[in-house]
Amino acid sequence: MSASEHLLVLDRVYAGYGKMSILNGTTANIHRGAITTVIGPNGAGKSTMFKAVFGLLPVRSGSIALDRREITNFSPRQLLDAGVVYIPQGRNIFPELSVRHNLEFGGIALSDQATLASRMAAIMQRFPMLREKANAQASTLSGGQQKMLEVARGLLLDPKLILIDEPSIGLSPLMVQEVFSILKDLRDKGVTILLIEQNAKQALQIADYGLVLEQGQNRIGDTAQKILADPRVAQLFLGGGLAEPERVS
Repeated sequence: MSASEHLLVLDRVYAGYGKMSILNGTTANIHRGAITTVIGPNGAGKSTMFKAVFGLLPVRSGSIALDRREITNFSPRQLLDAGVVYIPQGRNIFPELSVRHNLEFGGIALSDQATLASRMAAIMQRFPMLREKANAQASTLSGGQQKMLEVARGLLLDPKLILIDEPSIGLSPLMVQEVFSILKDLRDKGVTILLIEQNAKQALQIADYGLVLEQGQNRIGDTAQKILADPRVAQLFLGGGLAEPERVS
């Protein structure tokens, strides 16, 4: 595969908190226009990797490139301008503001009001639930609806890459399916998605590729189907042996 088919490249990245090193030479090639699921034990460095990519944690050594352009230690604002959106764990909305105002905050980096208005209209078209509840307080939305609001807000910047960390936390199985369906739809429209998910098996089933992190290093990188079928991965991270994986539609 040529380098141009990799949107995001991490090359021997070291990062951590204080004196503690979490990423210990992490190397990863993230395929353009695909969903890549990152799995691994607690403390493996999954969320730390996202924070290092998005400029929330300094990279001590190594490099990160987006579209073959060095972005190591860019600020979050620079990364938003470059087309990277980060949706962290938990709820990250303004609960007392309306759905519409929450969306508008997502476009705060846009200086062109006409572009913002056009993208707001497109978002409302894509997410009918948000259009119907545009004037409601965000706190009145269900957990799944709030997660959709976060995703929709990120889309206002027309991102190349979305980093999304544990989107299913606190959601019903039905809402998880709906969020995953949105992610697949975005992938089909050319957006590259890097996903951390507590339900590793289900997340790999909707993914194109997978990464297995352990002790801050990429131990396995392959297609999601091959990772699902790998007995080592099944035993360690997916709850034992697996039958033939079934794709989530």
